[in-house]
Amino acid sequence: YTFKQRFLIRAAALTFYMLINIIGRTIRFEVEGWEYFEEARRDHVPIYTLWHHAMFLMVYFWRRRGIVYMTSQSFDGEYIARSIQRFGFGAVRGSSSRGGDSALIDMMRLHRAGIPVGFTVDGPRGPRHVAKMGAVMLAKMTGQPILPFTITAEHYWHVPTWDSLQVPMPFTRAHVRIAPLIYVPRDADQRMLQAKGDELQRALDEIN
Repeated sequence: YTFKQRFLIRAAALTFYMLINIIGRTIRFEVEGWEYFEEARRDHVPIYTLWHHAMFLMVYFWRRRGIVYMTSQSFDGEYIARSIQRFGFGAVRGSSSRGGDSALIDMMRLHRAGIPVGFTVDGPRGPRHVAKMGAVMLAKMTGQPILPFTITAEHYWHVPTWDSLQVPMPFTRAHVRIAPLIYVPRDADQRMLQAKGDELQRALDEIN
């Protein structure tokens, strides 16, 4: 990165961190489906999945749990990675369009070591609300379940980006909805993988 880009990355990362931290402290969270999270944590190491538009509230709600998320190798991915690391997340760099295979292998190694991982499954550039297959492939490789969830504020602003990122208004209520776990057999063939991808798509559509 050029000097200007490095400056912008640092400024964006700090701004994003401050906004999430300040607004997040005022949010009242209500959770549906917490029993699925408890099931996942009791017997498994879950693979967290959500749509990209819910990133803002996700970072605050799941902070300091050591979850490693895949972020793209782009300029946006750089400041997002630096921002979430301030909240106790890890970041593996890669996406469906660039560095995805090596990043998926890195996430598999982390996951097998007992570290929870996560995907914004329509990232890094969309199409919006169309699930890609990274989480399904990782579930097959590790034998661990996918945990679909969403977090939506009752009152929020839309950022004019491809994902229509939601920035909650201070002191609003936010609804956390967690769907039942999705298991992918280790011997799943291409047809089964596609069926599990469709199942993940439906789960995220329903809770959103």
